Amino acid sequence: MLHLKNIGILSTYNSATDSFNSLKNCSIDIEDKIVTNIGSSNNNGDFIIDCNQKLVTPGFVDAHTHPVFTNGREKEFTQRVSGKSYEEISLSGGGINSNIKGVRESNETELLDIVMGRMDEFLSLGTTTIEAKTGYGLDTESELKSLRVLDNIHNNHQIDIFPTFLGAHSIPDEFNGDADGYVDLICNEMIPAVSKQGIAKFCDVFCEVGYFDLLQSSKILKTAMKYNLTPRIHSDEFSNIGGTKLASEVQAVSADHLMEISDNDIDLLTNSDTIAILLPGTTFFLGKEKYAPARKLIDRGVHIAIASDFNPGSCHIKSMPFIIGLSCIYLGLSIEEALKAATWSGACALNEQDRIGSIEVGKQADLIIWDLDKIEQIPYNLTSAPIKNVIKAGEPLISLD
Repeated sequence: MLHLKNIGILSTYNSATDSFNSLKNCSIDIEDKIVTNIGSSNNNGDFIIDCNQKLVTPGFVDAHTHPVFTNGREKEFTQRVSGKSYEEISLSGGGINSNIKGVRESNETELLDIVMGRMDEFLSLGTTTIEAKTGYGLDTESELKSLRVLDNIHNNHQIDIFPTFLGAHSIPDEFNGDADGYVDLICNEMIPAVSKQGIAKFCDVFCEVGYFDLLQSSKILKTAMKYNLTPRIHSDEFSNIGGTKLASEVQAVSADHLMEISDNDIDLLTNSDTIAILLPGTTFFLGKEKYAPARKLIDRGVHIAIASDFNPGSCHIKSMPFIIGLSCIYLGLSIEEALKAATWSGACALNEQDRIGSIEVGKQADLIIWDLDKIEQIPYNLTSAPIKNVIKAGEPLISLD
């Protein structure tokens, strides 16, 4: 048994009371990966961590990432600083397709080593569960290889990974001028192969001008549903072509980005179970000014989560504490709203809220022990993450031996 004593403040969303709670001067007992007691306890346990009156929160659940790639795109950052837009860079040969060669030509071991290192960084920053997309292979073999890499890491790393098939990330160069031909490949070959492989839990699509139009996106997601893959969608990032309406139609677990969402589309989300995953790091990293209308979404009853959107091009950010800071500054979230959105709501976007995302008796013990006194200091320390220890499934990241 692991015993956490002398906790100054325990801050977590509580699903039983549908409220955000802060409990002072308490302790936590953990046994067999599960939280067994919260409150006061004289149990010394087999191992003891003295939290020294510091803050404890749930581990972060990052519900939107793209970690399976080899080469970075620093050159594009320089181009954007010089005035080029993401769209202009993509049209001139950069963007998503510039990562395809690296993934296709790397063997599984090489990819595994690279992505494993990224997961070490995520975990050190307090992210204990992650949704991870493919989408930089864009042929059947490379997409299946990417999923095998994610599954291998999930089984051999402390972090939990929930894989998403994102073959519909971009049109690869060999299908230039024949987008429908590539959509047919996704639907007739890739999705059946992904389903047979049995690793991916979700299927995503980049529904956007220049990528996959509404009809193509609908065909892909409806095919995925026939193969028991849960739909997600990149929607309303640069333009609004109906992606959020499609998310509502297919009952997608999430609609992500939403900078260009309309009032009518917000009404659709209000009346659905689809979670709006907001990605302020992308707007920030691209140097754009328009953020998703978080306050409007919340005020109209839409369930929101926040995530990093870590990827090689449009958001090279792993830090959820930094995303919390951006969400408070640019999305207008309160600190409690941001912390809930980065933990419990992220778990909801993975259909895992009954197991993770909050510190409650009976749930898996995924939590962060901070070198901070209160949650207000998380966004205040915007560019640092003063973390003393991360506990994943009851196991401390920093050994107690």
